[in-house]
Amino acid sequence: MVMMAAAPGWLREEVVTLAWCWRLARRDGVVIGLTSHDHDLLVGGIVYRTAPGMKPSALETSDSLDAGTMDLEGAIASEAISGRDLDAGRWDGAELELFVTDWSAPETAPVTVARGSLGAIERRGAAFSAELQGVTRLLDRPVCPATSPSCRAMLGDRACRVDLAPLTHRRRVVAVDGRAVTLDVAVADMAFGDLMWMEGANCGLASPVIAVDGAVLNLAEAPAFVPRCPAGVRLIAGCDKQLATCRDRFANAINFRGEAHLPGNDLLTRYPGG
Repeated sequence: MVMMAAAPGWLREEVVTLAWCWRLARRDGVVIGLTSHDHDLLVGGIVYRTAPGMKPSALETSDSLDAGTMDLEGAIASEAISGRDLDAGRWDGAELELFVTDWSAPETAPVTVARGSLGAIERRGAAFSAELQGVTRLLDRPVCPATSPSCRAMLGDRACRVDLAPLTHRRRVVAVDGRAVTLDVAVADMAFGDLMWMEGANCGLASPVIAVDGAVLNLAEAPAFVPRCPAGVRLIAGCDKQLATCRDRFANAINFRGEAHLPGNDLLTRYPGG
């Protein structure tokens, strides 16, 4: 995570004019910049808004491969990072770059201090804290997939190879009742699919579809914000990751990434006549 390089000349001066800057890029493409300086700064074509309440925890560098993390704390003092968006999960997994720059000459090349993605985010009233996870967290991933009776691929990814274009639909939600949303026109094969809001307060937020009853979709969770209907949504058909579904609905059994016929642990408990 830590990306410290050789300090430039301006950082070696007896008196320095440095400012902390945070560049955050959400998964939906929104990018914002924040700075600890008392005035906005323009760095690399991005305006870094003053946010004096933002501060990182102490940084520690080492040559080990231990997964390093850093805590980021701040106050919800602007619309850039609102409490509503934090609660809705818009900032989950956002990419963050922390660097220092010379506020008297922001066009000078900044010094990157850390880079990673936001992990767990906690709210405490008008304040929040987030864990910055470094690239070494990737070392915690399993080196090979575990066997499973269901498919390990995601519908439409490189392992699955199903074309999602004909399985993607644009519809309008005409009514919302908790987790149940009603479409203007029913869509087939939406169980285990995804619904993404394309307009309104929920724009950019997605939710899995767990059940379908005609034009009514039951979502895994209620919309984060009460939508104003009708509201446009994007729907992507789903898959229950079973071999029969892969074969019969998608004609894609050749790319099934599971072991549907591999005996499970229950084989060890079987005995003659049982």
